[in-house]
Amino acid sequence: MRIILRIGDDCWTARAGSDALFTCCNWNKSLSGCDLSSDKSVNTMLRRISFFNDDVQALLFDPNKMAPTYPESMITRPFPFNAFYDIDDVPEVDAATYRLQVGGRANGKRVWTLDELHALPQQDQITRHICIEGWSAIGRWGGVRFADFLKRAGADTTARYVSLHCADNYWTSIDMPTALHAQTLLTLTYDGQVLPPKYGFPMKLRMPTKLGYKNPKHIVAITVTNDYSGGYWENQGYNWFGGS
Repeated sequence: MRIILRIGDDCWTARAGSDALFTCCNWNKSLSGCDLSSDKSVNTMLRRISFFNDDVQALLFDPNKMAPTYPESMITRPFPFNAFYDIDDVPEVDAATYRLQVGGRANGKRVWTLDELHALPQQDQITRHICIEGWSAIGRWGGVRFADFLKRAGADTTARYVSLHCADNYWTSIDMPTALHAQTLLTLTYDGQVLPPKYGFPMKLRMPTKLGYKNPKHIVAITVTNDYSGGYWENQGYNWFGGS
């Protein structure tokens, strides 16, 4: 995919491949050539710019480049809780009855218990969580490489997206190259212990290559798809790609 920015005397056009994402005229005059007469037109323009930003981030993303890792001595203790609700509202998920549902473009095992997930090969990483609010923290996460899990689930890894739905009514979606990144982890433990509810029990998708809001907790369903599904924050204006 090519990202092209064409600038003329009075207009500029952003393109991704053959598709014109947006055009604005007289941009050097406070974007006066664009129709900014209504909230709808402003939001439409901003959304197109955000999609353009997504395409640029995807183009620059290197699936072979690893995020920094850290020694155990640098772990942030306690690791901060963060969600769109108070800690008293963390969902309670019953481990005994929990089932992870896999849907969409996948032809393998569709339903997984926690015992089955814990029986898969596990690995740890000590990486930095970067929040869009401006803070960061280093934590130790353990679980299954997401690429390995998708392979076992028979996922079509040529699909464009993986969407994730959660027990707290949160949802997000990610690009397939990030899903297959070696450090993207279906997290089941934190700091050597079963993942606590405040950090996302029964599982969290940990992606050190993305900002915190792209790392969903309390996951109950995973869908492999070619359909863009946005996300809880993304549908409210946050950047979709969300690279850190």
